[in-house]
Amino acid sequence: MKNPVDIPTFAAAQLALLSAELAAEVAESSALVRLHAPSALQRAGVALTNLTVGARRTGLGGRTVVELVPDRATSFSSSSGPSGGDGGGSGGPDLPEHGIRVGDIVLVSEQPAGTAKKREVKELEGKGAKGVVTRVGKGVVAVAVDEGEGEKEGKGEDGVLGGEKRVWMVKVADDVTFRRMNQTMERLSKLEEREYTPFIRVLFGMSSPSSVPEDLANDPEVGTIDWVDPTLNDSQKDAIRFALASREIALIHGPPGTGKTHTLIELILQLLRRNQRVLVCGPSNISVDNIVERLAPHKIPLVRLGHPARLLPSVLDHSLDVLTRTSSAGAIVRDVRAEMDAKQASIRKTRNGRERRAIYAELRELRKEYRERERRCVDEIVAGSRVVLATLHGAGGSQLRREEFDVVIIDEASQALEAQCWVPLLAAKKAVLAGDHLQLPPTIKSLGSKRKGAPASGSAAGSAEAAAGFTLERTLFDRLLQLHGPGIKRMLTTQYRMHERIMRFPSDELYDGRLAAAEGVAHRRLRDLPYEVAETDDTTEPLVFIDTQGGDFPEKNEDDADASGTKKLTKSSLYGDSKSNEGEAALVRQHVRSLVEAGVRPEDIAVVTPYNAQLAILAPLKETYPGIELGSVDGFQGREKEAVIVSLVRSNSEGEVGFLGEKRRLNVAMTRPRRSLTVIGDSETVKKGSTFLKRWMDFLEENADLRYPDVAALQAQDRA
Repeated sequence: MKNPVDIPTFAAAQLALLSAELAAEVAESSALVRLHAPSALQRAGVALTNLTVGARRTGLGGRTVVELVPDRATSFSSSSGPSGGDGGGSGGPDLPEHGIRVGDIVLVSEQPAGTAKKREVKELEGKGAKGVVTRVGKGVVAVAVDEGEGEKEGKGEDGVLGGEKRVWMVKVADDVTFRRMNQTMERLSKLEEREYTPFIRVLFGMSSPSSVPEDLANDPEVGTIDWVDPTLNDSQKDAIRFALASREIALIHGPPGTGKTHTLIELILQLLRRNQRVLVCGPSNISVDNIVERLAPHKIPLVRLGHPARLLPSVLDHSLDVLTRTSSAGAIVRDVRAEMDAKQASIRKTRNGRERRAIYAELRELRKEYRERERRCVDEIVAGSRVVLATLHGAGGSQLRREEFDVVIIDEASQALEAQCWVPLLAAKKAVLAGDHLQLPPTIKSLGSKRKGAPASGSAAGSAEAAAGFTLERTLFDRLLQLHGPGIKRMLTTQYRMHERIMRFPSDELYDGRLAAAEGVAHRRLRDLPYEVAETDDTTEPLVFIDTQGGDFPEKNEDDADASGTKKLTKSSLYGDSKSNEGEAALVRQHVRSLVEAGVRPEDIAVVTPYNAQLAILAPLKETYPGIELGSVDGFQGREKEAVIVSLVRSNSEGEVGFLGEKRRLNVAMTRPRRSLTVIGDSETVKKGSTFLKRWMDFLEENADLRYPDVAALQAQDRA
């Protein structure tokens, strides 16, 4: 065991680092609104302009839902709605193409005039209403606004969402997560030493974890396990036994495709058989929803906390909001909600200012009554649930303040900030953390937070500087491994995703050669898909390397002007410099065309790349091949496809590879495919990036189907 961590110093360092991170996110979000016209932001996919309020109603949880529709004075009907919409419309004009999605946090504000000065734009931003997008249709976007937003003093008689003002919306940073993390770190910093539980002492290295018997299969405390799923492999069963036997902390290391979530489901069911109550958390809504989906068929009392707009449709029936509405305890809430709906509808019909103010006042009183009735209903539902599921910061909500759990399980713990993990852990007795610390850590936007002891203002800054080694990128999973060693971890070793040849390099380089491909996946190829696929070199080879060495496929900086001397504003360019490679994009298009012509369905193909600018120039592929998926490597973590094409982009005489040199990012890229991995890149440039990259290039040259593109033929084909 390494030296123990001083808890007040740790908490102060985290507060300073979190402050810097929030400042970076807010600055980025504010800069979007301040430096770019609404129309430019709309073209970049992060905003919608020229909207008016179409309707108001009461949504789940008593929230006011505002439906925003195109202003008829500035819109025209279109047959193409926004991608990802639900097809619903408002009966009026269609919205233009945009990138607003359900679950996004948006600011809805009065739209500034084209001639508005920066100060006036800032004032309009300050008067805006924040909310969560609940529905996206062809001609409507519904937003559940924060309580009372747009009705508060100083925001005008009816606020930004009253009357018939022209408004716009833009995606913004969400500070709720930071507030919860800060509150938790403040509580941690104020704990007196006598309040340090055995669990907390282990997690900060003041005590060693309780010992676990070596032969768990025959251990009387774990007992003979009646497996719910007897098909679990030996490493999965060993991880579950270890998690059951551990007194304070257990780490389950799940490399790509090894059935980590499957293992957690069995662990939860075994904990319930031992009459234990479980809180399950994850850093993202999707990580939690995946567990809800798999637990639901087992018919156990469970509840999913969280904003309904951010949950998968398949789990809504288990959400607290729906259970509150449909349970017997929820019946007493419905009549208040009906009255609130009637008041919402009457606002638009009333022109008299005094009457409108009176209605708003009545709504506020109804909300108070609604909250009180709903609180009693919520307490009853949560108390009756053996398994409660929430995002990490969602576990800090009021619904769980009086609740106790025997075990806290954190999925995707290696993608979560440590401060985020402490939101549910501060009152925990035991925790099981599942993840893969050899894939990407949380994304950190503040450059300063990546440095040890990032500077910040006030006394917290001094503490952070003194706490050498604390960064936001270092997760609790990483820290516990370093603190207590591999004895607190069990690794899953049978992978069910990849062809054996695709798996081999990451297994040997990152997982000590311990991964083994399950028999059913070890040799499957695209040719063997359960529909007709022609036998070609592309459908029989599991691993292809298209090597662009020689300088004929140079990279391009995103800030390079085009032939006309102008720059095109794209979503990625709003967020800083990026790289692209037109030649590699042509090779991607050629390979996709070849796969589809052989019979592979576009929905079974994904193209991933580390660079957003490369994604931008590949975007037309979605029009040519509807169903194909394009994504950044970072955004594709946790996903998989039958065929994956990876465009590395970097090709320069200096041998600069940028963040391509991060081996965890490459680990994600090379472990997404099931049957086919095609890597496109310049081996001469990539080899110079690191010893890991050189070994990867050498591996591909020896083990992949190695191809060298014909530039002239490619150009002719791409023009055709």
